[in-house]
Amino acid sequence: MPDLMRITLDDGSDLYVQEAGPPAEGPVKAGRIGDTIEQFTGTLRSALDPVVQACRDISDRMRPAGADECTVEFGVTLSAVAGAVVAKAGTGCHLKVRLTWSKQAS
Repeated sequence: MPDLMRITLDDGSDLYVQEAGPPAEGPVKAGRIGDTIEQFTGTLRSALDPVVQACRDISDRMRPAGADECTVEFGVTLSAVAGAVVAKAGTGCHLKVRLTWSKQAS
């Protein structure tokens, strides 16, 4: 049975998320589903607040480049203990930034 994480939303309702990771090998402990649910610390909004701030910081830093469009891509992993964590790709953190300039009309 997969492990689940319960995340409380702002309206008080709960979102259940299946824990990511490799499937269990060997015998799997049987039990009630309630025994496999871990409570996420805080709310989804509070966990994502630092991610939103990081996006603002990136936007503020990229604005002087004068691009017409800026796209930033990174993964976010939710952890029951740590909250939102920028997911790693290999060693270190993967952050993909794309700036686009349109030709100016004469």
